[in-house]
Amino acid sequence: MPEEEDLSPNLVTEGVKQSHGEFIPPEGLCWVSVMSCLLLACSYVGSLYVWRSDLPRDHPTVIKRRFTSVLIVSGLSPLFVWAWRDFTGVRTGPSLLALMGIRFEGLIPAIILPLLLTMVLFLGPLMQLAMDCPWSFIDGIRVAFDPWFWMLCFSDMRWLRNQVVAPLTEELVFRACMLPMLVPCAGPSVAIFTCPLFFGVAHFHHVIELLRFRQGTLSGIFLSAVFQFSYTAVFGAYTAFIFIRTGHLIGPVLCHSFCNYMGFPAISAALDHPNRLTILSSYLLGVVLFLLFLLPFTDPYYYVLPTPVCTLTSSRSFLCLS
Repeated sequence: MPEEEDLSPNLVTEGVKQSHGEFIPPEGLCWVSVMSCLLLACSYVGSLYVWRSDLPRDHPTVIKRRFTSVLIVSGLSPLFVWAWRDFTGVRTGPSLLALMGIRFEGLIPAIILPLLLTMVLFLGPLMQLAMDCPWSFIDGIRVAFDPWFWMLCFSDMRWLRNQVVAPLTEELVFRACMLPMLVPCAGPSVAIFTCPLFFGVAHFHHVIELLRFRQGTLSGIFLSAVFQFSYTAVFGAYTAFIFIRTGHLIGPVLCHSFCNYMGFPAISAALDHPNRLTILSSYLLGVVLFLLFLLPFTDPYYYVLPTPVCTLTSSRSFLCLS
């Protein structure tokens, strides 16, 4: 008598087989997934250059035009996931929006814990910023609750790009849409390190503008591009980790916005700071606490098990376990 077919949502397609509890992707799934991600990345970056202009990227006119194009591409990006799922025959229990991290279950922890974890990592830069800030703590609180301050921020195109549009659209495209396509093929662990490659390469387009406006030497621009690729790839792996562990888009978006605000830690300035011992100790303490809290703060238990993207694989990855 033939065995009954398992129709659980963890089985990704009808062609998927299980061997000793390990996930075996159907033939051709990886190629389709990688090509879909590549097409999505090219669409996002390409949308930035549909406008012909001799103005630099920080000009308000250029920023507004690029807002239009990336918002259109980002709005259409879920169609890539839908088309990928329809073409490959992937069967999912959660809805498409849930797979992309748009859901209400565990929303409050997803807003607070990943951002708090990232702030712990930046304890040194935050300490340095607090020491150099001319405002008192009370003044800072007043500014934070001042509506005129926020009106000024939202009227600044560069602030709006760096703190709102870029984090939202990049995390939607490069995490929320790509990870559901990569996890069934590569598994959660490999997907965390594969997904950021698309994100890092996508930032190479800045080289075009640096060369175009001759902002530095050729070797300097190349080194800057390599550094930016490395930094964005590492950051992309971190936000991919958060996305898979929490199953939410909001956490990576907030962390992305915070990191854009903080920038890369000014370690050289910390070494020359009058209070460098305190600041460097804060740097070290932040890294140690970050490593200690990394798994507890992203425990899937707080975000309702199993997280949607983890239902796309039957491999037992620690990333999906509480």
